[in-house]
Formats: sequence, C-alpha cells, structure tokens
Amino acid sequence: MNDLYTPDAYRAQLQEKAERVTSLFAPFTPPRLEVFDSPATGFRMRAEFKIWHRGGRADYAMYRQGEYKKPYIISEFPPGYATIGKLMPPLLEAINQSELLRRKLFQVEFLTTLSGEALITLIYHKPLDDPWEAEASALSTQLQVKLIGRSRKQKRVLQDDFVIEKLTVKEREFQYQQIESSFTQPNARVCEKMLTWAVEKSADFGGDLLELYCGNGNFTLPLAQNFNWVLATELAKSSVNSALYNLSLNGVENVALARMSSEEFSQALDKVRPFRRLRHVDLDSYQFSSIFVDPPRAGLDPHTTEVAQRFDNILYISCNPETLKRDLDELCKTHKLTSLALFDQFPFTHHIECGAVLKRITGD
Repeated sequence: MNDLYTPDAYRAQLQEKAERVTSLFAPFTPPRLEVFDSPATGFRMRAEFKIWHRGGRADYAMYRQGEYKKPYIISEFPPGYATIGKLMPPLLEAINQSELLRRKLFQVEFLTTLSGEALITLIYHKPLDDPWEAEASALSTQLQVKLIGRSRKQKRVLQDDFVIEKLTVKEREFQYQQIESSFTQPNARVCEKMLTWAVEKSADFGGDLLELYCGNGNFTLPLAQNFNWVLATELAKSSVNSALYNLSLNGVENVALARMSSEEFSQALDKVRPFRRLRHVDLDSYQFSSIFVDPPRAGLDPHTTEVAQRFDNILYISCNPETLKRDLDELCKTHKLTSLALFDQFPFTHHIECGAVLKRITGD
C-alpha cells in the first residue's frame, strides 16, 4: 500500500484534479484556480475498518465496492493520522488476546485529533454486558484513549463520546467538540486551509452573515470575527448541540443559532409562515450582506439558490463540483465568480472539495 502514497503520485493526482476543476468552471471565467494541497500520508483524522475473523483471529479489513465477500486484510494504513497508525497494532493485539473483546466484533472506528486525543468505537453483533465493559475499560486505560462499545440498541460510553479538536486559523486557535458518529472534517490540515481561505475572502464583506448548513460550527467560529452578527442554521439536533457548545467554548457571542433546514429558513425569510424555532430571533433586525453555504452533495435546492441571489456576497463550499457548477449556472445570472479554490480533502480519490466566492453584479 505504501507504494501508492508517494510524493510523485500525489502531485500527479492533484494536478489531474486541478485540470478537471479548471475545465469544468471555465465557462464562468474565474480568476486563476487556487489549489490547497494535503499531506500525502497521515491526512485522515478518522478511519473505520471491518473486522475479519478467521482461525480464531481477528484482523482489520476493507472491501472494494461490490466485493463484500472478498476482504483485503489491512496491516497498515498510510492515509491515517499518526495516532491511528500508532493505535492500530496494540488495539488489535488486545482484541486477539481477549475472547470477550474479540467475539462478534465486526467493526472498529477511530476518531483522532491534532490536539492528541483519540476515541475508539468497537461495534458488535452481540449485547454488551458488565464483564465486557470491565475488559474494555482496562483496554482504554492501557491505550490511553476514550472508548465506546456499540451493538444493536446499545451504546456504552466509558468516558466521553467526543473529542476536542484544536484548529489554527490565521494564528488564532479554535476548539471544536467532535462527537462520535457525527460528521466532522476528515482532513484537519486541509480544513485549516479552508477556514483560513474563507476568513480571508470574507474579510471586507462587513454587515451581517447568514450561514446555512452550519454543522458543529466548523466555519461559523472563525467567520464570526468578520461580521457584526451571524445567524446560522442547522437541522441535525446533535450538530446544533455541538455548535452551541463550541460557540461557548470559544467565547463567540455574536452568533444566533436556529435548528431548521435551509428550505424552512427560506420560508421564514420570505415570511411564508412563522416558525416557533425562530421565536428567539428577530429577522428584521439583521442587515445581511453575505450568505455562506456548505450544502450536502446534492447542492442547493432551487428556492435556496434564489434566496442566495438576494445577498451581495455568496461564499460557497462544495463537496460536489458537478452540483456546484449547476448552481453557478443560476447564481452567475446575478453574481460574478470572483474566486475559485480546490481543497484536496480526499487525496487519492476522485472526490473534490471546492470553494467559490461570488459578488453581486452592479451597473457600475
């Protein structure tokens, strides 16, 4: 596997991605593409492995899509952050030395941070009892990690079900609660570059910011320093709770959070109907200059696209260049694409993360 993760191989795949993005967005005549690279190895802060049982032994395994009966035994994982590589061998050894820990174990998940924390989740096809928890607690102490056991309708948390990540954006450190099984950015070093890019590009926007799809506040925290007030929305309850926790943890006081979908907020903005979840927010008091969106792979729905066109500045992070291009076909009827970036969140895969800045076209 190491032969795949060479500097030359990395540069070649990044160049191919850059050429693809440049070609895809050429119709919008953007300025030169900004390319933000990743470390060639050790870039994934989280990883999950199936467990393959044979001859009374357990091994880490992965499967190619469509080949679920043909496991590939994993002895090392170059994409994984150094902490993952360090923990994999002793964890597997402990599992193989314990019938309680090994029996009916079918998946292991790692969640690590640049700040040095690690959380391991062991997932089973069996109920987890007190004897299992006693052995798992000993393992947690031995490896100096947080540990969770999961099975059907069970979740045994031995310490916490989260880690605290620390990301540096323009020499300022931000802390993030990252909860097990919730979405977090997998590539912390590239995430820092994305956050820095977003802060720099919005430095002169001024006014107030509307953010849709805010997640755990990943972008919200650093962006808030560029605006008078921020109104952020997110639908997932666990993400809303993490965002509130992170705002408090970082002392950010100019952000209001609403638990609702982008479609619902669009209706609220248009006064189609009132929402009890917005009763703590006076929409009319905001002087929005800008909107920030980081939608799922499907991109923006048509009504949210129309709402975005009402703002002077649009900051768009996309995990799907194809839907970003589709949305730009509409957005560029009222706005000009003034910046385009490629963030290599997922090296050695076809996945591409993009950033775009659009400014309203005026008659000047």
